[in-house]
Amino acid sequence: MKKSFISLFAVVLSAVALVGCKPGEREGSDKVVTEVAVQVGKLTRATLHRYVTAYGTVEPEPARDGNPGGGARLAPPMAGIVAEVNCAEGQRVEKGALLFRLDSRPADVAVEFAKQTYERQKKLLPIGGTSQKALQEAEQQLAAARAQQALLRIEAPFAGVVARVNARPGEAVDLTSVLGELVDVARLIVTASVPAAELEGLKVGQPAEFVVDEKTLMAHGAVVFLSPQVDVKTGAALLRASVPAGAGLRPGQYVQLRIVSEERNDRLAAPAESVVKNEEGGTVIALVEGDKAVQKPVKAGVRDGALIEVEGDGLKEGDTVVTVGAYGLPKETKIKFIGR
Repeated sequence: MKKSFISLFAVVLSAVALVGCKPGEREGSDKVVTEVAVQVGKLTRATLHRYVTAYGTVEPEPARDGNPGGGARLAPPMAGIVAEVNCAEGQRVEKGALLFRLDSRPADVAVEFAKQTYERQKKLLPIGGTSQKALQEAEQQLAAARAQQALLRIEAPFAGVVARVNARPGEAVDLTSVLGELVDVARLIVTASVPAAELEGLKVGQPAEFVVDEKTLMAHGAVVFLSPQVDVKTGAALLRASVPAGAGLRPGQYVQLRIVSEERNDRLAAPAESVVKNEEGGTVIALVEGDKAVQKPVKAGVRDGALIEVEGDGLKEGDTVVTVGAYGLPKETKIKFIGR
């Protein structure tokens, strides 16, 4: 009986010893440490740009500084009948080319009559058959008749491409008619609206990029006009950016503008995915120290593409930081690298 009691007591002691052991521990063994798989990148020095993004439409350049605009709606200077259409849509024409002509028969008769009167006065003057005043009046009448005749010829005000032809021979037109449209594709702009909150730092002369279907064009323009007023209805200001010749943009096309409002040289920059928020809502990066990642508070600045400006104590060019896997990391944790 005594022997059975001793055996039962030994079993109880063994059970108590097992219950007292913590999970993951064994006598004589170390605590189990979890490794987090991550990818890493480097802190670099770079020139970063701050951008203002706006959306607008490609249009012909407006007239300014005494120069004609890059687009024209061709209207007759008087009512009449279209006699000739000497252009076609898509045709390239030079400045002064005859595009449309109105019926000039009445004007031709007036010019011929005025010419005969003037020639007769010239012959009569040497023999005293008329006066110098009568000759001058005949000359003025001839000039007026020719000017009236010239108005019936609608010529290209500049070299360009015929964008539209609205008139047909034999049609009656008046001062409100638009015979056609002419565009100089080498003189285009993008007209956009910029919200008032984003106007700070914008000014004429700043470079502008064009983005079409999420693709940034190689050709760059510049801000040529920034309205001093904000539209009370839209809360935005009008902005125009030049389009260089050969950019491939067309009138009426909708594009995205990216305007460089600030350039920051020689800035410490981190891969954008490495800059995250911690549990307290602060901005941090995970700096790699040996086989550990340690959170470091940073002040984030301008983001330019895949890089973002950072400032923080002890950070320097060449430091390794966690990129993929940075979000949600503890303040200090053991890591292993993916892709090495």
